[in-house]
Amino acid sequence: MKVLLGLSGGVDSAIAAWLLQKQGVDLSCCYMRNWDSLANQDTLGNPTLNEEICPQEQDYLDAKSVADQLGLPLLRMDFIKEYWDEVFQRFLKEYEAGRTPNPDVLCNKYIKFDAFVRFAQSHGFDTIATGHYARIQSDENGVGLYCALDVSKDQTYFLSQVPYGALSKCLFPLGDVDKKQVRLWAGELALKIAKKKDSTGICFIGERNFREFLKNYLPAKAGQVIDIESGAVLQEHQGVMYYTIGQRRGLDIGGSLGPWYVCGKSLEKNELYVTNRLSHPLLSGEKVVVEDFNWLLSKRPQGVFDCEAKFRYRQKNVAVKAEISDKATLHLTVKSASGAIAEGQQAVLYKDGQVLGGGVIAKVYFNHLDRDQWIEEHLYHG
Repeated sequence: MKVLLGLSGGVDSAIAAWLLQKQGVDLSCCYMRNWDSLANQDTLGNPTLNEEICPQEQDYLDAKSVADQLGLPLLRMDFIKEYWDEVFQRFLKEYEAGRTPNPDVLCNKYIKFDAFVRFAQSHGFDTIATGHYARIQSDENGVGLYCALDVSKDQTYFLSQVPYGALSKCLFPLGDVDKKQVRLWAGELALKIAKKKDSTGICFIGERNFREFLKNYLPAKAGQVIDIESGAVLQEHQGVMYYTIGQRRGLDIGGSLGPWYVCGKSLEKNELYVTNRLSHPLLSGEKVVVEDFNWLLSKRPQGVFDCEAKFRYRQKNVAVKAEISDKATLHLTVKSASGAIAEGQQAVLYKDGQVLGGGVIAKVYFNHLDRDQWIEEHLYHG
């Protein structure tokens, strides 16, 4: 079996490569370049930022150092056009519509487990591997995606849109490994990247201020930040599309009544609605409509069933009752405290540690009203 592993330049994919090498796998590595720093220019070709978003060349050099130390061949492949068309453009359209998309989910769906799989197959590889913390198991019902042993690092939320057919062509060597052990192994192997900081945020933004980056593509339009219960204007926002339901940081609302949380927004009125009550109805959710649902099961459930849902990464799973409307649309009834549920984010369903699938949160209902209807009916009246 010939395996092509995505080597990012980070410690996780490096140890994934080492583990497969120890097993005697016929292994090669590939560095994927998904973002072009030239994209950080305006329409006249002027740089929109003072420095590059992603230190991609350093990541490539780090990946090369790992491959060289392990004695593994390293390919390099650009998926810049695919990333721009399938991930970044969708990302911008969702933000323009006032929703909060997750580009890491889109990247896995369209690039790492689609374009990369096809690239590997066209070059004679049977299987791909990555450094994701997740597990794949097979039984009489077929192949399934399961949570990683290290719950604190589990990345199945980001894998919920992976095409089901790709699972049988994937290996996740870190699924049964603790992250602390990964760091220890990297140190014992004297890898140059053993102490390299884990990447955070989105590749094309990196460690940079998210709002400032978006301004390069979605121009800001200032408007009012309004206390949804009193109607008081508290502050001026920089553009409603830049804010996420449940967001607390970055509101810059002074006074002693905080902290404040984003609970709604109106693109039409260019208003951002906030509350200082964590118990406010708009910071929870009773029913959720999930669209574009991607099943990760060979045999799907029928009708109504109980399971758990995760509505954003690192959020605890909550009990839900799921009702299948059609093969790509589900209605979820939330049975326990959920925290803020944001339109545009992923809802991922789990049962006994297995990922059932995931889809986009299209509507959130509060006492039979969706967010916009609730705001229109209750605005300024608590």
